[in-house]
Amino acid sequence: MAQKSHEKGPTGGVPAMTEPDRVRNVVLVGHSGAGKTTLVEALLAATGTIGRAGSVVDGTTVSDHDPAAVRQQRSVSLSCAPLLHNGIKVNLLDTPGYADFVGELRAGLRAADAAIFVVSADGGMDAATVALWEECAAVDMPRAVAVARLDQPRADFDEAVALCQRLFGDNVMPLYLPMLGDDGVSTAGLLGLITRRVFDYTEGLPADVRDPDPQHQPAIAESRNELIEGIIAESEDETLMDRYLGGEEIDTEVLIEDLEKAVARGHFYPVVPVCAATGVGLDALLEVLTAAFPSPLEHELPAVTGVDGSPRPPLTCDPDGPLVAEVVKTTVDRHVGRVSLVRVFSGTLRPDLTMHVSGHGMAERGHPDHDADERVGHIYTPLGATLREVPFCVAGDLCAITKSGSAETGDTISAKDDPLLIAPWEMPEPLLPVAIVARSRADEDALARNLARLVAGDPTLRLERNPETHQLVLWCMGEAHADVVLDRLRAGGVELDTEPVKVSLRETLTVPAKGHGRHVKQSGGHGQYAVCDIEVEPLPRGAGFEFVDRVVGGAVPHNYIPSVEKGVRTQLERGLVAGHPVVDLRVTLVDGKAHSVDSSDAAFQTAGALALRDAAERGQPALLEPIDEVRIRVPDGSVGTVMGDLSSRRGRVLGTEPDPEVEGRTLIRAEVPATELLRYAVELRSLTAGTGTFRRHFVRHDPMPTHLADQTRKEQTP
Repeated sequence: MAQKSHEKGPTGGVPAMTEPDRVRNVVLVGHSGAGKTTLVEALLAATGTIGRAGSVVDGTTVSDHDPAAVRQQRSVSLSCAPLLHNGIKVNLLDTPGYADFVGELRAGLRAADAAIFVVSADGGMDAATVALWEECAAVDMPRAVAVARLDQPRADFDEAVALCQRLFGDNVMPLYLPMLGDDGVSTAGLLGLITRRVFDYTEGLPADVRDPDPQHQPAIAESRNELIEGIIAESEDETLMDRYLGGEEIDTEVLIEDLEKAVARGHFYPVVPVCAATGVGLDALLEVLTAAFPSPLEHELPAVTGVDGSPRPPLTCDPDGPLVAEVVKTTVDRHVGRVSLVRVFSGTLRPDLTMHVSGHGMAERGHPDHDADERVGHIYTPLGATLREVPFCVAGDLCAITKSGSAETGDTISAKDDPLLIAPWEMPEPLLPVAIVARSRADEDALARNLARLVAGDPTLRLERNPETHQLVLWCMGEAHADVVLDRLRAGGVELDTEPVKVSLRETLTVPAKGHGRHVKQSGGHGQYAVCDIEVEPLPRGAGFEFVDRVVGGAVPHNYIPSVEKGVRTQLERGLVAGHPVVDLRVTLVDGKAHSVDSSDAAFQTAGALALRDAAERGQPALLEPIDEVRIRVPDGSVGTVMGDLSSRRGRVLGTEPDPEVEGRTLIRAEVPATELLRYAVELRSLTAGTGTFRRHFVRHDPMPTHLADQTRKEQTP
């Protein structure tokens, strides 16, 4: 692809676009440490968007403005960084590469129309990146590959390309080859395969374009032939291949046009070598972003319905159409307040407009359904944490709005008089629980406020207040995600601690038993008198509780029988041994005694509870633990390791089958005690090099092994 002149925009901001065809929304993906953030910084500096590139190590980059990212020296959240090149606005969406922050990655994919896969020339590639490529392929998302970190000692461009071709497919082909400098090690320029020209960066940007040296000709010729054959194979002109094989020289402009069409359709994936430190390849990559990647007009838009679920016609990317936008990300800035990154799909978002904000379908994650009308204040173009005010945001573009009282990540913004709802994107389930405790009453209030802000912005974070264990539990994606959440809470002025997560257990009796409850007291005036005899027998798992009245002869007056049942139920909730609710029992009231004056509702409630506790002493109580069914997706090569690990967790494998969604992966179904799954989100990732995923749901309670039950009783007996 020919490189054009390098245009620099005004430092500090990019103007609002008036037409969707002048916008490109591009998400950068790749494993942690591949160089995504450094590449974004270099592109911003190269286009004059910022005066000088920052450093990840120094915490001065545009993308990693989050304090947690600065501390950890890695991206932990989605960041938007627009730039201007050849009159085209490119919204670069920098995403975290670590698996714990997959929610931020999902948000970036939702907002983007194309993806740059950043691959390190010296670091290989993780399996999660390969899985993401396959996911993009399923929806024909246009992709390109940037081979970064060419300045590293062990960098090998050819090996990186071979790896991409092996993992991504044959249509991954370089447009340029790196040209070594005079020292034979550093990358001084690029060899253009289509134009057969050398782009020399010895003097920096823009590159000096010249004819290749004789020693470059063989490499160019060999790689150029492969590239041209790949482009022609995707061409819509069926005569082109015959003409090429017949020896005809295909015009460069024809090749570039066919290349751009194939890339935009998501059928061809150009590779560009880039070195952020020296500027090598930055202008070449910018040309791919602006000339080959599609505008929002060419991208299929998400489906919409009325807020009541009624069908609506498909959206079109029309600035004059009905307003439909989506909150891609929400953060809370201590100075500005709530900041929402918004992708406008249809219509035009303007200041002072009354918008309707809808959020549905996330109640299980702590996001109750909500609908509200709000006035749009100012509209901004975000550059990391910096907000630059703009007069409007048209369909296809990204912007930021502030001070919305209800907008949360994933919410739909539409017109007040025609509220709509966008189908939500898929979010992974958080599976690592972390129990937190505020250190003081004042911290409890601050904790509640800060948690509300975090949950509003992070759909992968689930908040649970367990009524049985009385713990406040944050369900996170992994340890790194949990660390960031805790950091943000503490940065908000909350003093807190973590504690071991408790699993909600149950108790039951394993053999039939009889119980006698006698509550007789006399202390002047009316006394208390109630006697009842019960028989207790275990029921099958999941049967619950049954109360049976078999009293004869009026030994217990009819009006006091519900009191006995109430006392029994109260004791069941309190537990019999370790304070856990009791389940799967039948309690039969068989006899009792009453007093004409001293008997009462309260007395028979107490007698019923005493009778059950008496029966428990002979009923061989047992602890029951929750059993979850897990569905685990792993690469075929990890099946044996994962199944062995399940056995060590007292798991029972129910079966395996090929994953119907992804080739080369296996679906394992098993039943595992919930107590063995508290850290499984972390440990499965370790067992499968980050590629294993799982889902879980409760199925029943089963008896806990005796040695574990004894240990639990010692730890939890009130």
